[in-house]
Amino acid sequence: MLNKRFSWVLIAVLPAAAAFAAGGAAVSVGAPDVGGVVSSTKGPEAGVWVIAETTDLPTKYRKIVVTDDQGRYVIPDLPKAGYKVWVRGYGLVDSPAVTAKPGTKLNLTAVLAPTPQAAAQYYPAHYWFSLLEVPAKSEFPGTGSDGNGIGQAMLSQDYWINQIKVNCEVCHQLGSLATRELPSVYHGMSTVEGWNLRVQTGQDGAAMSAAVSALGRDRALKMFADWTDRIKAGEVPPAPPRPQGIERNLVLTLWDWGGPATFIHDELASDKRSPTRNPGGLIYSVDWGNDAFITLDPKTNQVVQGRVPVVDPSTPPAKPQVMPQPSPYWGSDIYWTDPANPNHMAMDSHERVWISARFRKPDDQPAFCATHPSAKLAPLVRSFRQIEYYDPKTKVFKFVNTCFDTHHVNFANDKDETLYANGLRDGVVGWVKTRVLLETGDEAAAQGWCKPFVDVNRDGKVDPNVDVAIPMAGVYSVAANDADGSVWAAVPAPMPGRIVRIDPKTCVGEVYEPPFNNPLVAKNGFTPRGIDVDSKGLVWTALAGSGHLASFDRRKCKIMDGPEAVSGQHCPEGWTLYPAPGPTFKGVSPADQIATDHHYYNFVDRYNTLGLGYDVPIANGTGSDSLRVLLPATGEWITLRVPYPLNFFQRGMDGRIDDPKGGWKGRAMYANYGENAVWHIEGGKGTPGSLVKFQLRPNPLAN
Repeated sequence: MLNKRFSWVLIAVLPAAAAFAAGGAAVSVGAPDVGGVVSSTKGPEAGVWVIAETTDLPTKYRKIVVTDDQGRYVIPDLPKAGYKVWVRGYGLVDSPAVTAKPGTKLNLTAVLAPTPQAAAQYYPAHYWFSLLEVPAKSEFPGTGSDGNGIGQAMLSQDYWINQIKVNCEVCHQLGSLATRELPSVYHGMSTVEGWNLRVQTGQDGAAMSAAVSALGRDRALKMFADWTDRIKAGEVPPAPPRPQGIERNLVLTLWDWGGPATFIHDELASDKRSPTRNPGGLIYSVDWGNDAFITLDPKTNQVVQGRVPVVDPSTPPAKPQVMPQPSPYWGSDIYWTDPANPNHMAMDSHERVWISARFRKPDDQPAFCATHPSAKLAPLVRSFRQIEYYDPKTKVFKFVNTCFDTHHVNFANDKDETLYANGLRDGVVGWVKTRVLLETGDEAAAQGWCKPFVDVNRDGKVDPNVDVAIPMAGVYSVAANDADGSVWAAVPAPMPGRIVRIDPKTCVGEVYEPPFNNPLVAKNGFTPRGIDVDSKGLVWTALAGSGHLASFDRRKCKIMDGPEAVSGQHCPEGWTLYPAPGPTFKGVSPADQIATDHHYYNFVDRYNTLGLGYDVPIANGTGSDSLRVLLPATGEWITLRVPYPLNFFQRGMDGRIDDPKGGWKGRAMYANYGENAVWHIEGGKGTPGSLVKFQLRPNPLAN
């Protein structure tokens, strides 16, 4: 990883004052702030980051801001501690760190990068990923090992791009230092040999190896080896733009939590339906790799770690407990053991935390599952995960035995506080009416599930002998549409994937594929992964494969059901595709609008939690170290970058309003470093992930 070696510099701390002037630029610095001007030999440096970091608090703490157009900065509201402060930015290398305490007026000297290669070490991973040269369109479809070496499942260049993005970047960035170079233990091998070994290593080795083989193993290994060799020879990607406009108003706060193998999947700060709940309270996370239940108290900076429990102690780990090849980081040590395998969380109106997790063996279904009314359309013989909930008042976990599988969980804003869950493995969307459950204790009466069908004969009900079942294998995400009582799910595979609307009262479904090889639409979109719905019923989905954030407006559809609606390509008019900013791959036409950035998931800020308005969609920039905010009225993207530690790979996000009258300081978005391979983060093995708080102040100097 990028080795950060601090050069310690002693500074003179000037007496606190209302304003500090350098070069005619006044900066107001209060008692809890650090501020000043950043300059290099070229003059003031605009749009660079100033980072303050301390280990004096209960957990490592960082605050990061961006300089304005005159190079001025203010880091506001720092807890009392001693800090290391330095400058990072595109076109620079890290400046020597200086020591400072809150109340310090501090000018900083930025260091220009001596070479393009030195500057590029700080670029987001997807810029490095853009140097990958994928096979030309003319080489598809693949004809296999006896033909052109490209896997026969790769029907077009889009299929190849989808495979390297979705089935590799589901776990970690591609383009990070840990992935674009080979580990030192592989030195002495050819680059192809090194790549062949690396994709078999660790507890995810079998899955990585299978993903590469699907591309056409030899052809794919040569592609990755060529990428690594060109970078080793000095090739660098184009330079990213520095933060501009609103992006310079960003204030980031980071807290470390977890350990060197803690795979935190998601964090939770509040109730998505009412983000003023849990004001100033604990922020929760779950560890998919080792079943940890971790909380942060943002008032005290205290991290507490517990464990997501299981009822049956013989419940086996979910992650493979074998390695095809030893890890270059861990050797043969098993670093993940996860019987509960918790994934995602949602908060109810009483601030209880509901978790998709398992507490028993998947095959140990309750007896009522076989006779449940929902079993008539979709009999279920196992559920990989069930549901647990944690009550912060009693500090006790309780268990909900579901017949259906759970993966992501989201509440509807209805009288029953219905919690919806998608079945990643069983192909259904299930629900628990939590009010019914908590009032009666009747698990069977409180739950239900649907396997959706297209209503071919348009009679408003499901007849499996007439209607057509919608393929739901691998359904990834779920969101309630409070505008009409429906629920939506995203299904990433097979290409191009689909989003599905379900009426939970009837199981009547509607299926809509992103425009793909559709003669009515010029551009292709593919692989919806996340899904969310705004307050008016507009659906937003992150297209992880093609790199778009897409909206779908069902009201525009001329056809919703009937035999014409089975294909999924019957409503291209409902889709609007917004390509993510940034580069594309070598060998891919920019006109195709296929971004190298990867959107693991997405979120709609319904309540102006971030301060950019209501019903604002946000995509995970899991390849770009960022949250990507889209302003739908203008199509403008705002990139909220996390520059340190590099490799900010996030999955979920949510927002909280601690004080509706508190201005920018009373509201924030939260996200989490969520890489499987947390040891890919800048700093290497031993570096834990962090929780990240995003706030937008009215200008870069507000304190």
